[in-house]
Amino acid sequence: MIKTGNPVISIYTEMTPNPETMKFVANKLLYPGKSIDFPDEASAAPSPLAKELFTFPFIKSVFIASNFVTLTKTSDTDEWMDVIPTVKQFLKEYLENGGAVINEEELAAQRQQTASNTVAADDDDVVKRIKELLENYVKPAVEMDGGAIQFKSYADGVVNLALQGSCSGCPSSMITLKAGIEGMMKRMIPEVQEVVADAE
Repeated sequence: MIKTGNPVISIYTEMTPNPETMKFVANKLLYPGKSIDFPDEASAAPSPLAKELFTFPFIKSVFIASNFVTLTKTSDTDEWMDVIPTVKQFLKEYLENGGAVINEEELAAQRQQTASNTVAADDDDVVKRIKELLENYVKPAVEMDGGAIQFKSYADGVVNLALQGSCSGCPSSMITLKAGIEGMMKRMIPEVQEVVADAE
């Protein structure tokens, strides 16, 4: 009789526009349709996977999305090439052994006050349109680069966004934000005058 164990996991890496970050893509859904950013070890409590990744001395931040993990290394770590094999092996074994990625209960408790693109019932019309634009146009493009952009607030014509994953601290993400997202929002949502970003 053939013993059916867990599926074989394969992990491949993709460069991102940010030289400090590397995207590790799995052939398995880690966090279907969602993403979460752990800018430091203290924030990693809801994710057993992120907590394990932070035990590597060269990991500065962890971003988990549908089928990938984007890791940011400390600037004093030499080259990604030196550490990629270790991380790939760890992720492969962790996922093959059925390791938990996100603890939803713990996350719900922590999530009370964070940024989100989900349209809420009490959002006004402009906020609804901003969130829909982010979800439909911005999110797919940004995820290809291993990051995410979340809505934080809107007031007096100014949209405040949170940059996560490879977008956080990446010089080109500010250009994307200003040239790409701000331009598109001003065209499609006349009320928007400016788009600003908080690094999480």
